[in-house]
Amino acid sequence: MFIPGKTVMENGSQEFNNARAAMASPLANKLFGIDGVTKVFFGSDFITVTKTDAVSWAVLKPDIFASVMDFFASGEPIVHSTEALSSSDTAIHEDDDEIVAMIKELLETRIRPAVQEDGGDILFRSFDEATGIVMVKMQGACSGCPSSAITLKSGIENMLKHYVPEVKSVVEAPPDEDDLMVAKMSDSEFSKLEAQLSN
Repeated sequence: MFIPGKTVMENGSQEFNNARAAMASPLANKLFGIDGVTKVFFGSDFITVTKTDAVSWAVLKPDIFASVMDFFASGEPIVHSTEALSSSDTAIHEDDDEIVAMIKELLETRIRPAVQEDGGDILFRSFDEATGIVMVKMQGACSGCPSSAITLKSGIENMLKHYVPEVKSVVEAPPDEDDLMVAKMSDSEFSKLEAQLSN
């Protein structure tokens, strides 16, 4: 986790799972240009970078740190479009029923701050009234982390069930289409795609 000492995201958070998605942000695009970077996540005042196992942090840290500092010195916007922001996932809308509103409020006020302290974020996806299942997406350092399943069940699920009795279970949402595309690519295919995107 990198803490630049400045606000990174004014509202919500943003995750970039591949170089194509990173084109929405000059900083994420710059970070994906560093060999070994596989995912970038922006929180309110921190940046989480995920790397391949083939590259050590000792090699990556100076390049990442320099890119982050140069970016903030440039004064460029963190993202090109505010439409790309995921901050609306816990916004309570008029058409949300009381249960969904309570779930969103708990996620925003109690759960999200704790998850962000660990360099990640949690996004609300849905609530199925018939089954009592809340679907969420873990991002940043919490995405794919072995302890995220424990966090999901022991922490998040227990809190939601305590305050919202209608909640029976909390599950991780299936991967997005972009996540699946990147997961299916071999290293050589990804390198070819990266080369095409940088041209």
